[in-house]
Amino acid sequence: MRKSFIFKQIILTSIIICFVTPNLEAQTKKLKRPKSKVGINSVDRFVKESFDLYDKVYKYDAYAATGTPLEDEDLDVLEDAIEEITVLSESAPDILSDLEGKGAVKQAKATLQINRAKKALKYSIKTAKELLLGQRQSQEEEEEEEEEEEETAPQTDSNKEPKQQPQETQENEEIENLNVSDQLEIYSKYDFVPGDNALFFDDFSQDFVGDFPSKWNTNGSGEVIRTNKAEGNWFEMIHGNSIFYIPDVNQLPEDYTIEFDVLTSGLSKHTSMFAALTVVISDSDNFVNGKEHYAKISIPFVQNSNGKINCHNYFNRSGGDINSYIKADISKEVLNQPHIAISVTKKRLRLWVNETKHVDIPRFIEELNVLNYLKFSVSSLKDVEHVFIKNLKVAEGGVDLRRKLLSEGKISTNGILFDSGSSNIQPQSLGIVRQISQVLMQDETIKLKIIGHTDADGPDDTNLKLSKDRAHAVKDALVSIYKISSERLTTDGKGETQPVDDNNTADGKAQNRRVEFIKI
Repeated sequence: MRKSFIFKQIILTSIIICFVTPNLEAQTKKLKRPKSKVGINSVDRFVKESFDLYDKVYKYDAYAATGTPLEDEDLDVLEDAIEEITVLSESAPDILSDLEGKGAVKQAKATLQINRAKKALKYSIKTAKELLLGQRQSQEEEEEEEEEEEETAPQTDSNKEPKQQPQETQENEEIENLNVSDQLEIYSKYDFVPGDNALFFDDFSQDFVGDFPSKWNTNGSGEVIRTNKAEGNWFEMIHGNSIFYIPDVNQLPEDYTIEFDVLTSGLSKHTSMFAALTVVISDSDNFVNGKEHYAKISIPFVQNSNGKINCHNYFNRSGGDINSYIKADISKEVLNQPHIAISVTKKRLRLWVNETKHVDIPRFIEELNVLNYLKFSVSSLKDVEHVFIKNLKVAEGGVDLRRKLLSEGKISTNGILFDSGSSNIQPQSLGIVRQISQVLMQDETIKLKIIGHTDADGPDDTNLKLSKDRAHAVKDALVSIYKISSERLTTDGKGETQPVDDNNTADGKAQNRRVEFIKI
């Protein structure tokens, strides 16, 4: 009897499922989960987790649409889902920072999938709350709302019905229609020009994860780490009182530039208004700001509009003329892997965060030839807040390359940077490209040959192709961004065949990765 009863129950359940299942998706049209991955771990994980939560909420929404009452256990699941959705949504800005340095096509595909995931999350949190409160709209009400939205939306041609395309096809067409130079346009007026003689470079690729970097010194603690938020090795600086991190730089010239990338984690609305990364130019390599002379500039991490960049100098043990706080809301930038650039030209100091110049003080360095060392420190961070840097480059120069090109007929620069193993120009390098465009605009008779060079990492034939592709990418930037005629530009690549320095060191490799411009 017991077996017969169970069998009848199974048959009855199967019949119910057959009738109910076709209607489970009646409440709203289901969003399609992306079929392919982007290839960026954090993006792929964000998209997967977003749609996992979406599927969970959609299932309960479908139950409600069929009139199936939700049990207490179902409500508990929805409450947990809301918490998970909130946490996942808050991670979106950090994920966007992982797109930095990626190719335009990969950025485009990632952006499309992130936007689709965000749409899924928006639906999920709205629907979960309505289900918990018993306020879920019926299908008819939702359709009425959608019709109202369509009526108020701009119409391009009221007589034509928009042709619907498969979602994957739409994705591919959007990617193909992207202009590769779009990501560079915002930097088209960027006027930072990096030095052309590298004095120090460290991307921490030669250091073991967990070790303190070999080309630095400190009186505190720090280590090289890897993170799923960004590629490569990064150096974490641990905050503390009077803790300094000193790279092996001991003779700064009068004209030089400092560049590095910043990565942060754990910053929030609770981050201290005093939390900052400070760059110190000093007269000593001791663990103090300086003995008799120093100049320092602090980049704030506070997560609101009250951010201020502190500029302070101190000379001849008597204090300096400058101790200013320059308003700079860079709260979003510091969450998204910003590029910091500093230019020192005699007494003048300028600072850029990404494409924006925030500081330009003409007499910040009051005494020339006394500040020879570079130091970093971090302050006022909580235990959950972390700061990392990468790609520190100190280079002599940063002067006007236009005059040199006009007078000497050629220049060679390692200031135009590309993604590793790629011909994608890093947008922070456009200061040099802009100067080249100005020379070509000034004298329309000038024609240039652009030659790319690589370091010796990788196969010879790969490097040769890469050098040609990079030269062509510079030409494309001049043509597409600055509207220079392509007929005035030719390109070539020499791969690794013409090194100017030792390919066995990070500094030497940085020197060998260069672009030449030659008047023809």
